[in-house]
Amino acid sequence: MAFQYRRSPLHDSGGWMIGFGIIALVAGVLAFYHPFAASLTVVSFAALSFIVLGILKALYAARLRHDDSFIVSLILAALFIFLGFGLWSNPIAGLLSLTALAAVLFIAIGIFKAAFAMRIRPASGWGWVMVSGLVSMLLGGMIIVNFPASAATILGLLLGIELLSTGVAFVMAGLTLRRL
Repeated sequence: MAFQYRRSPLHDSGGWMIGFGIIALVAGVLAFYHPFAASLTVVSFAALSFIVLGILKALYAARLRHDDSFIVSLILAALFIFLGFGLWSNPIAGLLSLTALAAVLFIAIGIFKAAFAMRIRPASGWGWVMVSGLVSMLLGGMIIVNFPASAATILGLLLGIELLSTGVAFVMAGLTLRRL
């Protein structure tokens, strides 16, 4: 009986991953080419996400009609929906708000990374954690120093970086799967 080579079932999904990766790479390049449009896309996606979350929260609240948390769940649902429609109806204000939030989050994450680096300081690699924390704080500071002008592009540039990173990861994973 002759040995018969069997391909991995994951082999066929490699092509799909490569395709998704290429789409993400193209979208990432477009985000860098038009960062303002990409920033508005981020705001629109956030708005839609809040609206969908609000609807899901309202449906969940409906299941809790006879529970003490019904009112709280309903109020949260209304707030999510209100926030989503607020972002949707005034994307420039949403762009400013989300950019300010991103700056604060970068700084906060940087502070936590730096504190963690100091805590593990004798361990090998603590310096890399510290550098990462300082970079996060620097990015947040740069956004704040250039605010509100940074609001026009920063979210789009961050989206572009994410899409390029995702695209490379998917293409590389897809190529690996094709070899299985």
